[in-house]
Amino acid sequence: MLNSVARFIEKHQLLSSQHRYIAALSGGADSVCLLLMLRELGYTVEAVHCNFQLRGEESNRDENFVATLCQQMGITLHRVHFDTRSYSELHKLSIEMAARQLRYRYFEQLRQDLGAEAVCVAHHRDDSVETVLMNLLRGTGIHGLVGIRPKNGHIVRPLLCLSRQQIEDYLRAKGQPYVTDSTNLVDDVMRNKIRLNVLPLLRHIAPAAAENIQLAAEQLAEAEKIYNEYAISMLTSLVHNDSIEIKELRNTVSADTLLFEWLRGYDFTPATIRQIKEMLDRPTTGRVWHSPTHEVLIDRGHLVVEPRQPLPPTLRVPEPGTYVYDKEQRFRFTTTSEVVIERSAACACLDAQKVDFPLTIRPVQEGDRFVPYGMKGSKLVSDFLTDRKLSLFARRRQLVVTNAAGNIVWLVSQRPDARFCIGPGTTQMLKITLFSV
Repeated sequence: MLNSVARFIEKHQLLSSQHRYIAALSGGADSVCLLLMLRELGYTVEAVHCNFQLRGEESNRDENFVATLCQQMGITLHRVHFDTRSYSELHKLSIEMAARQLRYRYFEQLRQDLGAEAVCVAHHRDDSVETVLMNLLRGTGIHGLVGIRPKNGHIVRPLLCLSRQQIEDYLRAKGQPYVTDSTNLVDDVMRNKIRLNVLPLLRHIAPAAAENIQLAAEQLAEAEKIYNEYAISMLTSLVHNDSIEIKELRNTVSADTLLFEWLRGYDFTPATIRQIKEMLDRPTTGRVWHSPTHEVLIDRGHLVVEPRQPLPPTLRVPEPGTYVYDKEQRFRFTTTSEVVIERSAACACLDAQKVDFPLTIRPVQEGDRFVPYGMKGSKLVSDFLTDRKLSLFARRRQLVVTNAAGNIVWLVSQRPDARFCIGPGTTQMLKITLFSV
């Protein structure tokens, strides 16, 4: 078994004798086996134990066991206590997810503080098989069916080549005790249900079930490399400015796959991506879907992705001067008797006597109308922007400047209102200029 672990470490280039490592040590069989094997293989290692304070006296028992073990082995131990329940409630997370976030955040902090190369965790083959089955039940794609990876950033898993039974056999041969987390013996969460009920049944049906599932996951991991290379190559040619032409996407070998790979990077769920797929045959301009971080829009035969942003603010302008609107834009309002029209999209030259302060800079609102310069009669701003072929995202960001009566005097960077423009009788000009910060 020790030779198997050594070969696995070498195959995946997980560890080096030249570096320091941290071993996550809970006191359970897996982590105790990990610590013993790393020491026996000659690696420089320190241990870290997290007390999540969830199991009362049992949590303290585990910490005491770990402290005694490290003292006997002459291994430096780092300990941390977490108020996991409070963190879970504060961040609205499950206890399991809260503990995971706390654990891995501390691991990385400790790794940096110690100058360690990586943190070793004791996931084994059965853990990987459980993960495959969980992801299969959740309807995941190919990425979820490759199981637990041997290396993920600064987290390495040297024991993935061993089963739980092999780990227990190793400890028994060494005469090494360990502790048992009683919560792992209750089939209350999905992983425990699979571990305690599903896997034993699968082994009854096929004794090599776990080994074969892991073998299939490893084969999928190799196939995933080809899959990723194809997806990256195709998306590089399809995506332009966070936009894909739907017709081009549909003409690819697998539009569904490419859409999934593109949008999952923006935190869209598989269920939402399936809804978007169903719209590709009948794309409706203006349809929008949301993820926690982004939005995707169908716009004139294209899918467009953009980060979710708050609505632009409203700013009151009491008198001429320079005003910072947001972190990217500022406006300058100046009055002058020199009436010279500046033909720039970033500038509006208006008749100062027709424009009453205070002015307001705000986003476009539903029902806004104005009289576009060069046209007769009023027009809905939404129709004007649609005619200009602006996307829904751009229309939502569109700003207007209104006068004291609430009338639009400038559709910013688009068109001034004809009622307030300079005419033959203008003696004083109001110049509004937009600057990028």
